[in-house]
Amino acid sequence: MVGMKQSWPGVAIVALLLCLFQTAWAVGAPGVTLANVYVVGRDPAGYYVSEKLDGVRGYWDGRQLLTRGGTVVQAPAWFTAGWPTYPLDGELWAGHGRFAEAVSTVRSETPDDAAWHRMRYMLFDLPAHPGPFSERVAALKTAVAAINQPWVQMIPQQPATTAAALKAQLREVEKSGGEGLVLHRADANYQAGRSDDLLKYKPYLDAEARVVRQIPGKGKYAGMMGALELETESGRRFKLGTGFSDQDRRQPPPIGCWVSYRYRDITSKGLPRFASFLRVRLDRDLASNQAAQ
Repeated sequence: MVGMKQSWPGVAIVALLLCLFQTAWAVGAPGVTLANVYVVGRDPAGYYVSEKLDGVRGYWDGRQLLTRGGTVVQAPAWFTAGWPTYPLDGELWAGHGRFAEAVSTVRSETPDDAAWHRMRYMLFDLPAHPGPFSERVAALKTAVAAINQPWVQMIPQQPATTAAALKAQLREVEKSGGEGLVLHRADANYQAGRSDDLLKYKPYLDAEARVVRQIPGKGKYAGMMGALELETESGRRFKLGTGFSDQDRRQPPPIGCWVSYRYRDITSKGLPRFASFLRVRLDRDLASNQAAQ
C-alpha cells in the first residue's frame, strides 16, 4: 500500500478498515434498483421527483437491515421494532451535511443509542409491491403510518412537470444543502439493476468504479499515492489523479474498494472526461466487490 505515514481521522479510517476486511455480517447483496443519469432538458413528465438524500442505502428484508452491499446493519433493537415482514427500501440519513456521521453510525458493530436517535430511515420504495411506482407511493404512505415511528418517514414524492421546473427544484434543493434529485418512472414496477426507471439529477455528473491499482506519486507527492487506476462496472479502466487531499494520498483507498468520482462528460472511448475523486463508497463493501470480480 502506498505511503502509510499517518492515520486517517474519522470516517476515512472506517472506510479503510471496511475495504480491507469483510465483516462477519455479510449475507449477500439485495437486489435493489439503481439509477441512470437524467439527461438535462429531457421531458420529465411521467416521473415522480424527490430529493436525493446523502446517506447510506438501507434495505429492510423483512427481518434485518442490510446495506446495498449486503452487510447487516447492527441497529438497536428499538430502531426496527415493529417493522413489517415485507421489504422496505430507503436511506439511513442523519441530515444535510452529516454523511460522515451517518456512515459512522450505520457501520458500527456496537450500536450507539445516542447516535441512532439522530438517525432517520427515509423510505422511497417497496420492493415486493407488485404495482407500478404510482401505486407504491400510496402504499408507502400507508406503511409509514402503520409503523408509526418518528424516525421512519417517507421521502416526499410529487409528479414531475417540466424540465424547467425540475431545474428550478434542483436549485432549491442545493440551497438547502441537498445533494440532488431522484426521478422514479410512475408506471414502472420495482426491478433490481440499473435502468431509466430510476434517474438521478445532480448539479454534476458522478459515477462509481472499483480501485484496481495504486500508482505511486512523484515530485511533491513522492512517497504518497499519485493516482488510482479504476475499473468501471462495464470493465473500462482509467486513471484518476485529482480531487484527493494529502490525507487521501497518504492513505489511499485500498484495492477492491469502490469510489465515487465526478466528471464533465464522456469521451468517444466511453471514459469520463475531467474526472475528480469524491469519496469512498461505504455502501459497496467487499460483498459487492467480490461479486463484481
